[in-house]
Amino acid sequence: MVEYAMFMTIKQQLLSKAYRKKLTIMVKNKVGDRWAAEEIVQDTLISAIDSLPMFKRKSSLFTWLGGIAKHEIADYYRKKKIKEVVFSKLPFLKELVSEALGPELKYQEMETKRKIRESLKKLSEGKSQILRLKYIEGLTMKQIAGKLNITVKAVESRLTRARLAFQQCYAEEASGQTSMVKPLG
Repeated sequence: MVEYAMFMTIKQQLLSKAYRKKLTIMVKNKVGDRWAAEEIVQDTLISAIDSLPMFKRKSSLFTWLGGIAKHEIADYYRKKKIKEVVFSKLPFLKELVSEALGPELKYQEMETKRKIRESLKKLSEGKSQILRLKYIEGLTMKQIAGKLNITVKAVESRLTRARLAFQQCYAEEASGQTSMVKPLG
């Protein structure tokens, strides 16, 4: 009973305006965008409540919360980079997400982002690697060729196949279908 009471007290502290305001200021200083900061704070508080049973009180509640926020900020930048990469090469996705930017369609935006993440996870290791090297690490075709010990032409070919595989996975994810077999190549 004592543990439950302590859990509820800490949960109330997490949801208090004071913690939210302090955390929002901290996150906004890191990301610079008020709207992004509010979204990150919301994700942080949800993660904190989910992880509350693991809070061992070895640090202050705000220090622990700040650690979670740092992970959420890293996730934010990772997602932002993936979004930039995907949208630069797959413009039809940008149109889908832009339709979801209205306040009443916020759920659609989150769902589209989830579908993009799930689609990337479904790719074979080779396709995932080539997309990661090109769009996340920002390597040139020549650098990728050197790293993988293949020709630039082979990189272009693999990249084209990886983009097509991503489009296929995304279409399946969007339609709610799941492929039991990963595309060849």
